[in-house]
Amino acid sequence: MPTRSLVLASRSPRRIDLLRRIGRDPVVDPADIDETMIAGESAIDYVRRLSREKASTVLARRVDAVVLGADTCVELDGVVHGQPADADEVRRTLRALSGRTHSVHTAVTVATSGATRTIVESARVSLQPLGEPLIEWYLGTGEPFGKAGSYAVQGHGAVLVTGVRGLMSGVIGLPLGPVAALLDEFGV
Repeated sequence: MPTRSLVLASRSPRRIDLLRRIGRDPVVDPADIDETMIAGESAIDYVRRLSREKASTVLARRVDAVVLGADTCVELDGVVHGQPADADEVRRTLRALSGRTHSVHTAVTVATSGATRTIVESARVSLQPLGEPLIEWYLGTGEPFGKAGSYAVQGHGAVLVTGVRGLMSGVIGLPLGPVAALLDEFGV
């Protein structure tokens, strides 16, 4: 039974919903950090760094809280595909992922004024070959925006996916089993 309050350093409705599924009702306080990738940084190091920065940014203004920061990215052939800036980037990303298997990395950091712990979960996701009509239909749903890799496996984007190896909740943005265990360690 959680005894401390939890602050989520994100406004992601998916992460809020996932936390509620494991009995946590977080206070939402987005970190709003610079998410620019550092030259030479690996995809895993990138999401790890961002999750830590999100947690530490919010912890600085909520020193008595338990803060959870998370970040997810899609990686194919060493290239990170984050959230698309516009429709052209959605098209480019989906064309690159079409008919291929890529990695989805999610890092989660839980921090207090006395301790910080970060975990990273990775999954492999395969997409079917995507023709232009399917890409344009999916783009028209509006769903690709705000999603790493320009798709949402839990929404309309499920039609694009042929398989997932790993935690589906991690692909969505928060690996539930490992996160529940981590939050239990922190008493939230």
